[in-house]
Formats: sequence, C-alpha cells, structure tokens
Amino acid sequence: MSGHAIVVGGGIGGLAAAVALRRIGWRATVLERAGELREIGAGMSQAPNALRALEELGVGGQARAAGVPTFSAGNLRLPDGRYLQRARPGDPTPLLAFHRADLHKLLLEGVPDGWLRTGTEVTGLRQDERGVTVVWDGGEARADLVIGADGIRSTVRRLLWPGTPPPRFLGRTAWLGIAPAGGLPGSITMGSGGYFLIHPISRGRAYWAYVTTADRPEVRYEKEKAEAARRLAAWHEPIPELIAATPDEAVIHIDICDLDPLPSYVRGRVALLGDAAHAMSPDRGQGAGQSIEDAVVLAAALSGEAAAGGAIEGALRRYDTERRPRTQATARGARADGRRTTSPAAHRVLTTMIRLMPAALWRQGITADGNATWRWQPPHLPVAPGR
Repeated sequence: MSGHAIVVGGGIGGLAAAVALRRIGWRATVLERAGELREIGAGMSQAPNALRALEELGVGGQARAAGVPTFSAGNLRLPDGRYLQRARPGDPTPLLAFHRADLHKLLLEGVPDGWLRTGTEVTGLRQDERGVTVVWDGGEARADLVIGADGIRSTVRRLLWPGTPPPRFLGRTAWLGIAPAGGLPGSITMGSGGYFLIHPISRGRAYWAYVTTADRPEVRYEKEKAEAARRLAAWHEPIPELIAATPDEAVIHIDICDLDPLPSYVRGRVALLGDAAHAMSPDRGQGAGQSIEDAVVLAAALSGEAAAGGAIEGALRRYDTERRPRTQATARGARADGRRTTSPAAHRVLTTMIRLMPAALWRQGITADGNATWRWQPPHLPVAPGR
C-alpha cells in the first residue's frame, strides 16, 4: 500500500519519518513552522539502537561518517579529576556523537525536493474515515494520514489531545555549548548536584553540557557563559577551558522537561512521533534516537499486513502498541536517572557504587548489547522500486 502523509514538524523526528515513508513508496509533505529549516541545539550521542534505525532508513553510512566515537560512558570522573571508571586505549565504544545540525542535514538530504514547506504554522485538523485535512493560515491540504512530529509543545497534540497536561519541569536546568577542542575522548564528570558531559564532534570540536538542579524554570542570567563558568571554576580541566573557548553567544541555557505518559499516540488517522508523543529528559541520551525508532516502526506498520487493503487505522494502532510501552519506559528511566545523577543526597552512594564496580563488569554494561535499550532491533523496511 502507498499513500500520502502530512508530517507536521521538520526536526530530526519529522525528517526521519519523511525518509522512512519515501523508502516504502509513500509521498509526504513536511510542514515546518519556521521560515528557515535548521536544527537548533548543540550536540548529542546516538546509541546502537538509533544507529540500527538509521541503517534501516538507508542513511547509516552517512551517519557513521558524520559521527565521532565518544567514550563518555566509559570515562566517569569526579570534579577534582579523579576517575571512577576509565576507558582503556583501543576500547570499542558503541556511541557516536554528532552536532545536531549534522544529523539533521543528512536526514534532510534524504527528503525529495518539493516535499518540504517552511513558514507554515498548523492551526487546525479535520479528519474523517477517508483522510485528514490540515489547516494553516492561508491554506490547507489533505492526506491519508498526519504525523505530529512538532516537538514537546506540539500543536497536533494540543488539538487532538486537549486534556493532556503541559510539559512538566523536572527541577533541573542545563547549559550547553560547542567549543574548538580536538582530541577529547568524551567523559562525564559527576558532581554533587550536577554533572558535566563532554562529547567530541566533527571538525575538531567538542560538545559540552552542564546539568544541575534548579528550584524553578525560566531563571535566566544576563551573561549565561559567565554563570556557567562561575559554577564550574573549581572543576578539573578541560571543563573551565571548554567554557572559556565557547563564544558567549553560543552558550545555550535550557530547562529540562518531559511529558506525562499519554494513553495513546494515535487518534484516528493521526499519529504522534518523537517529543510530541514522549518528550524525555536527556539523561539516557535517547530523545532523538527514540524519534528515529518511531519513524522506522511507523513506516514498517504502514507497509505491513496491518495496512493491507488500506487499513491505515490498523497500521497506526500497531505502531501505538509497539512504541508506547518502550518509549514510556525509556522516559521513566531517564527521569529516574536524572534524579540520581543530580541529587546531592544520592551522589556519595552512586559514586561509591561506580568506583567499587569491577572495570570489566562496567565495560560489559556499556557494550552495544549491554542493556535492553541499546539491544533493540528495527523492523525491516521493504524498499519500494525506484527508492
């Protein structure tokens, strides 16, 4: 079965959905609110589950060329520089780190010309048993189904799930930046009340993030870089050096939020994907990866037996059944990890446990199949002729 989908949102999840649909022989129209399509943010890592999903989308080679191996999960430190666990030279790592823009760009390159429409803010949805009409200021379009991939403050979710709570502040805030710093292997420094993450990324740069507790959201500083530097002045190098090397205007300050679990990701012929469905804290590095998984599973459902005879609603129900338990469990785990890694009360217990764990056992846990999240295998996407 083939058809036409409207994808609301042109971020990583929305573009992954468009690439997946193209691969199975569907057409898609991607509606993006921003006047210019660009991926905001700084860096990220992708674990084996997401890398397998990218392979199924046909962009695995490009992703591996754009990503940089990061040993952040193997290099755990304390603010004074001591190592709790340390990666050995030559150790394999299952993680690749990216600038968000690099991953966004390679997905955009997989979307055919004419599929993307920028400067289009969706204001309404109407659906019946044959399709869905999407309305925006000055126009509308109709498709067989709609995919809401428009982020944590999703318009699609608000329109069709109006009673759901808004994003929930998790009591944590983060400063992010990109600095010129080649040769860093990646690490996580665990302090009392916060942690500092370093990933190497392309073109001799490093992505850094400082995550810490906050009493309330939306507290901002006149000089964000100076505030981050002040808080971390006594931490080991290269942390102060990385902050100093980051351009003032390039330091991003965000609050960390997630979503309460939704009872369904599907309503009729509309499906939510990525942060619109299951926004989660960054503590397991799974936000973007889960949205890429969503795209593959949704396309597989549409191409499979559940979609035979045009039963789109059945395919979407299959997608919901497969994705909701996994993504909601991942979000719960990320929330719990965030509490543990930023709680001053838990810091001493956690760091002592990590220090006492045999290095061989720690390395086993961070292999490509070392945990259930990373072991996930994507469904196969049948490639349509000409794709």
